[in-house]
Amino acid sequence: MRVYACQINCVWEDKAATNRVVSTLIERAAPLPGSLVVLPETYATGFSMDVNLTMEPVGGETQRFLSNLAKQYNIYVTAGVVVHDAAGIVRNQSITFCPGGTEIGRYSKIFPFTRGKEHTVHAAGSSVETFACGPFTAAPFVCFDLRFPEIFRTAAIAGANLITVIASWPVPRTEHWMALLRARAIENQCYVVGVNRCGTDPGFTFEGRSQIIDPSGKIIADAGNAEGIVSADLDIEYLKSYRADLPFLTDLRPAYINAPGAE
Repeated sequence: MRVYACQINCVWEDKAATNRVVSTLIERAAPLPGSLVVLPETYATGFSMDVNLTMEPVGGETQRFLSNLAKQYNIYVTAGVVVHDAAGIVRNQSITFCPGGTEIGRYSKIFPFTRGKEHTVHAAGSSVETFACGPFTAAPFVCFDLRFPEIFRTAAIAGANLITVIASWPVPRTEHWMALLRARAIENQCYVVGVNRCGTDPGFTFEGRSQIIDPSGKIIADAGNAEGIVSADLDIEYLKSYRADLPFLTDLRPAYINAPGAE
């Protein structure tokens, strides 16, 4: 399965302008039918806390754009949106559409970025999600989630072998971004697709460094720091063989086993 990491310089708080950039990049990339295209966190507006400009209802304009892309190119599309539900609760989500344009995955960021006051405008999600994506079982995560390995392990236990992490991860902590992506791939023996934005917004600079990483921790694609798309082929048979040869996941046990005082 081919995966495309679409690294963009989001047009600040301007969905229409950003979607024009995305359309141009994807047209140039000409993704293969049945492949997966991944866009960054809150890709259409940048990581703005002005929910009056960013949020939309379920099925809103950004989601319709993504659904149409999936249908037009016969691909899977994963991207970040800010959505409010019928009760008015706002969440930062990763949403995925299948080649027919139907929504197949909607994950709410479990760990809003408290240092950036995200928790004051975006409610936290409460559960890990998995869904079928081609021959893989995918689990989506969003940015700050990457610092919390427990939820990635939960996804692996639930059967995930492809993890996507969409982000707006700024320059001062780029090394953390790259190290943690590799760690999540190695410890869960899965493919990891990390897609970060590049460029600048009113408060931060973003280096990009979107990466596609195989189950051994090898980086098989790196987008560098410029706007553009990089791709790589994910091999489900290689993943199965790698896990069979090094069956570390079968040694998982509840955390309390062998803890001090445990019987």
